[in-house]
Amino acid sequence: MRQTHLKPQFVEFIPDQLDEGVLYISERFRTCSHKCCCGCGDEVVLPLSPAEWQLSRDGDFVSLWPSVGNWDYPCRSHYVIRRNQVRWAASMTAHQIKRVKQRDEVALRLQINANNTARATSAAGTSAPSASADASGAPSGILGIWKWVRSLLGFGSA
Repeated sequence: MRQTHLKPQFVEFIPDQLDEGVLYISERFRTCSHKCCCGCGDEVVLPLSPAEWQLSRDGDFVSLWPSVGNWDYPCRSHYVIRRNQVRWAASMTAHQIKRVKQRDEVALRLQINANNTARATSAAGTSAPSASADASGAPSGILGIWKWVRSLLGFGSA
């Protein structure tokens, strides 16, 4: 059955069997999971990180951003979870999906590189680079590079 809302349930470990209409959230392992909201029964796993999905809380309400696009599932469902409500989004063309996947891949690589740089500079006793432009105006830091990549892929600024 197609879902119109999800009930957040905070857990340490995601259970083996997921209930319909429940968004399981493990803050410890920075992940959440639910059955696809279209009703197909497929399990959706969303890693939480600045480069992947971000979870926000407002009392008993949770929101996830960006949208959930199940491009590799037969249903190809696409929705946003905003304040526990499932808001259905328009379907996307193969070209749009390809661009989103490229953007996501770049964002994840940038996040991993930023994390590795922060670890290395921390171990060396220096500070991590800031997210600003250098004297020439070229982007530096993860935020500047992310905005630049988004503009190259046609998504505008963050």
